[in-house]
Amino acid sequence: MKKITLLGLMAALPINTLAAETLATPNLDEVVVTASRTSQSTKTVTGDITVIDSEEINRLQGGSLADLLRLQPGVQSYSNGGMGTSSNITLRGTNDNQLIVLVDGVRINSGTTGTTAFENIPLALIDRIEILRSPASSLYGSDAIGGVIQIFTKRGSGNKTHIYGTVGAGSYDTYTGNAGIDTTYKALKLGAQISSYDTRGISAKKHPPLNVDKDRDGYQNFSGSAYANLEFAPGHTLGLNYLESDGRSEYDNGYVGNHQNRYQQGYGVTLKNALTERWKSTLQYNNGRDQSYTVSAATGATANSNIETEQHQISWQHDYQLSNGTIMFAYDRLEQDVLTKTIGRQTLDRGRSNDAFVLGYTGNFDNHSAQLSLREDHNSQFGNYTTGGLGYGYALTPAWRVTAQYGSSFRAPTFNQLYAVNFGNPNLAAEKADNLEASLRYQGEALQAKVTLFDNHIRNFIQTLTSGCPVGFPNCAVNAGKIEIQGVTFESSLVLNESWLLSGNLTVQSPRVDGTDNLLVRRAQRYGNLVLQYKTGDWNWTTELTASSQRYNDAANRLALGGYALLNSTLGYQLNQNWRLQARANNILDKDYVLAAVNSTVDYNTMGANVFFSLNYDMH
Repeated sequence: MKKITLLGLMAALPINTLAAETLATPNLDEVVVTASRTSQSTKTVTGDITVIDSEEINRLQGGSLADLLRLQPGVQSYSNGGMGTSSNITLRGTNDNQLIVLVDGVRINSGTTGTTAFENIPLALIDRIEILRSPASSLYGSDAIGGVIQIFTKRGSGNKTHIYGTVGAGSYDTYTGNAGIDTTYKALKLGAQISSYDTRGISAKKHPPLNVDKDRDGYQNFSGSAYANLEFAPGHTLGLNYLESDGRSEYDNGYVGNHQNRYQQGYGVTLKNALTERWKSTLQYNNGRDQSYTVSAATGATANSNIETEQHQISWQHDYQLSNGTIMFAYDRLEQDVLTKTIGRQTLDRGRSNDAFVLGYTGNFDNHSAQLSLREDHNSQFGNYTTGGLGYGYALTPAWRVTAQYGSSFRAPTFNQLYAVNFGNPNLAAEKADNLEASLRYQGEALQAKVTLFDNHIRNFIQTLTSGCPVGFPNCAVNAGKIEIQGVTFESSLVLNESWLLSGNLTVQSPRVDGTDNLLVRRAQRYGNLVLQYKTGDWNWTTELTASSQRYNDAANRLALGGYALLNSTLGYQLNQNWRLQARANNILDKDYVLAAVNSTVDYNTMGANVFFSLNYDMH
């Protein structure tokens, strides 16, 4: 009861005893690169894009990347238990494997599952995130049916040495720490950071059938990133970047000691050359590695399995600046290899490659903005695919703008969907999609608002069935036919005065299978967020309300997962120029809710009311 009382006080705490300090208003003209693969103002982007800045990331210290993403428009998440368990992200009702995730340009989707281990990427390493919600295969190739999430790790700015770090502790015996440094030596800029996370966690399953599964399932993660950029001549730079994350999560499966190790590694080399005043070349080589090592502990025996995916990526992009826009031409190559090791035996199971040529244009003239993209992919397994995108925007007034966009996309089945034992189907066809969307936007000094309508038609949609599978297959992958996802997203932010900012978003959608009219698994038809921020003097306070309607845990729509609403709050105090103290409370009302279920009797657990305290140091 005392804990709930403390959390409630944090949520209701409006501090107004100090002299007011102006609250930072939303940036109306940010520069993004994900929407077109070239630098572009958010005011002229025709696609549906969101930027998450470092301030918003810092508010969720002690939380996960999935917690942060589900506060954004059109984003849903679900997990198989507490911290460290598998976290899945969906954009506008699409599948979690119909999404490309980049970290500093490195593709980190698993080649076996097609999903991304969001649970293994700590917020402490992240400086900024760009979310593109719309098909983007004409820019990025296979998998971008739902969109692209691009994560940028922390980088120093300016020529001063920057040292920073955080220590934190919270509920469920959770302890974190991270430290980093950025510095400059003549024409060389470099930096590095490390992050550690340790929690005893909660039981992954709620009401499990075995007493042994009622134990707490802990999670440990150790991660680091580094970069270096050398400007060896004016307009010519060579950059290196590296990311590594090693996580160990325990899970329930009838025996004490069951755990999964998930290892991610990504590194890249980038050469940028200003060939002329208008013509720039960017040559990149990136390598992404994803390894999953599972240990099932049984009486007198241990069965281990090791699955590893490597993705080699080469991209050579040319940008030519025109008087009213930019022409982009690129060549991309992606090589995917899957390695399996079971009890000492190691084999290269599968591999494939994809070559592509991309042509794009972004332009602005008078009140008009336009974006065009065309891509030809040749996949060594599935042949040729041509995808395109066309976007147009018109400024009705300096504050009002309308946009319309079309995009086609495709996704080659993952290696698991094709070849996994007692699951895979080598006869699967690639998914194809066509998306139409339109938006009305208002950008004033105090008020920003956007309404986006979307209609995404997906053909050859690949779905996991639990019945009607071949003999010996507990579940199987099949092309389920056509999917139509219609919906609308509302977003707005309002500066109430110098101290108060109110923002929110709401998504209403209908992601259904045409043949059965059933909703897709674990997709809500209505979900959204409301955020209230307050700042005065050295204090700042934020409260978030997150809500979702009912979802179904199965393709037949027989197992319903109830709707829920969560209340979270953050309170921060700037001790001095370098030190900051912050407290965060999650699920303040101690809501008992479910994001995913094992079956009709066993649910995956979620965390109750909890708190997290952190002390931050930042010296420029």
